[in-house]
Amino acid sequence: MAIQLIAGLGNPGRDYEDTRHNAGAWFVEELARQSGVSLSSESRFNGRTARVRIGSNDVRLLIPSTFMNLSGQSVGTMINFFKIPLNEILVVHDELDIDPGTARLKTGGGIGGHNGLRDIIKSQGNQKDFHRLRIGIGHPGHASKVSGYVLSKPSSDDRERILASIDEALRVLPDVISGDMAKAMNRLHSFKEA
Repeated sequence: MAIQLIAGLGNPGRDYEDTRHNAGAWFVEELARQSGVSLSSESRFNGRTARVRIGSNDVRLLIPSTFMNLSGQSVGTMINFFKIPLNEILVVHDELDIDPGTARLKTGGGIGGHNGLRDIIKSQGNQKDFHRLRIGIGHPGHASKVSGYVLSKPSSDDRERILASIDEALRVLPDVISGDMAKAMNRLHSFKEA
């Protein structure tokens, strides 16, 4: 098993690009930058795409240009077009239940109320056995505050912590891509930016 597709979730447009909900998109943008490639709009996939070489693997990158709750229209279309098995997909997204400065890998499981994940799962006939990279953004403390919180910009300290966790996740990415999820988790899950 090797990863063929990395999808970084977020909302399109300048109003949203610096908000917490776009942490997944930040990851893919930084990966593209470090790989020296540009993401270009591809209308058939409703998103910005690129291809990178990581180790010996050819990997597709995708940032949906749909709104978060319609992520499946982009990610699902690419999965279906290239017939990519679900266990060869990494979806990168913001995670309320993890503090800023921390990132976690997991495979399958629940969605924790994340509408982007919900729509991707729906696009795949409710199959959810893809890998997730969860970028911690912290929780505002009450469910009624979540919507405004994820759509607002983090404090400069929190942004630095989030970017540090993205950097660490990029360091373990070659292990994720090659299928050594245990090794990647070992290193990533011991990292915490104070």
